[in-house]
Amino acid sequence: MLVEKTKIPSRLPSLKLRKGSVPVPIIQGGMGIGLSSYTLAGAVAREGGLGVLSSASLDRIVSQRHGRRFRARDAAAQDVRDALFLRQDGGGKIGMNIMVAVINQYEDSVLGSMDGGVDAIISGAGLPMALPEIALSHPRADEVSLIPIVSSGRALEVICKRWSRTGRLPDAVVVEGPLAGGHIAWRKIEEASDPANKLENLLAEVFEVAKKWGNFPVIAAGGIYTHQDIVQSLQSGCAGVQMGTRFLATYESGANEAYKKLLVECTEDDIELATRPGSPCGMMFRVLKPSPFYQQALRRERAPKCDKGYLLNKGHCPSKHENEKTFCICNGLLAAIDLNQNEKELYTVGHTAYRIDRIMSVKELMCELQDIPYHKEDQTVRPLEVRAHDMAPLIAAGFKA
Repeated sequence: MLVEKTKIPSRLPSLKLRKGSVPVPIIQGGMGIGLSSYTLAGAVAREGGLGVLSSASLDRIVSQRHGRRFRARDAAAQDVRDALFLRQDGGGKIGMNIMVAVINQYEDSVLGSMDGGVDAIISGAGLPMALPEIALSHPRADEVSLIPIVSSGRALEVICKRWSRTGRLPDAVVVEGPLAGGHIAWRKIEEASDPANKLENLLAEVFEVAKKWGNFPVIAAGGIYTHQDIVQSLQSGCAGVQMGTRFLATYESGANEAYKKLLVECTEDDIELATRPGSPCGMMFRVLKPSPFYQQALRRERAPKCDKGYLLNKGHCPSKHENEKTFCICNGLLAAIDLNQNEKELYTVGHTAYRIDRIMSVKELMCELQDIPYHKEDQTVRPLEVRAHDMAPLIAAGFKA
């Protein structure tokens, strides 16, 4: 167990949300499937940040972890409880990232996260139009921050108009630029590469819309890498930042050993936006080109198949019937966390992944990002190197089923 004689205060201001605040204005981005595991989110919250889980495939992951069957709602609740347990007495918060594209489990994931005690729900990969109506049906509605992800001022305007009918506006908004990992908003590489869509330009238009609808906090995401990047974002008017790739390269993330090894070894040329074939939901998807599953997809060697059904496009998965335009990312992502032994592995990253040169603990990373001293003796006895479905960290922390 971590024992600290002195807690060094953050050099960064806190991030104020609906109820209370996050001591360190760093949101660890939600990364599915199982990459932003309960071990990662719990560790980030223990260091004062907002640790974010991913709802994708939690029924499968949590059932494996606890040795009994969990449906989507109960799985989301349990994942939040597990992360909160690992947070221990840390001052940070726990969030849940819920993709609009995972439509069949969206409502259950929202309600289950709230059942478990989540502090914030972050939702993108589509416009989360129904989020406030779902959240308002829960007794904890007033306690949970609702945070949409957008990539334009226009998208935020549409969301605010719709949400205003419920009497609930966003508590903050994440603005995701084209350098982000996983799914991004643009449909063509030319659009993502257009200077007009640089993060700083997107932020400028979102600031205007946020100010119009109550001046709620704006959070920068996509390409944030260093302490100086964070400082510049705050100086530009942002209340905080969201970072995924830096946290992917930690001992506590759910990525397996091969994934982390390639993260350290990859070059900028190894990072690609998958388009054709691409993600079943129709959005561009940033991957490591050497990923075995992606190479298989490029060669059209994997027969059309979808036996998971998490990520859908208008209610169905096109990868079930064709492999020319799309490929089934769910199976590849599950393989990357050692939960699908019959498939090759798919590795998703942000554009800055080529800058990763080693794997470190969450504590060391959080110290670096805050520009405060890091002392090895302050870290846990042994960094967590576990999968999202592994029960060992809970047991080590004193959890009793």
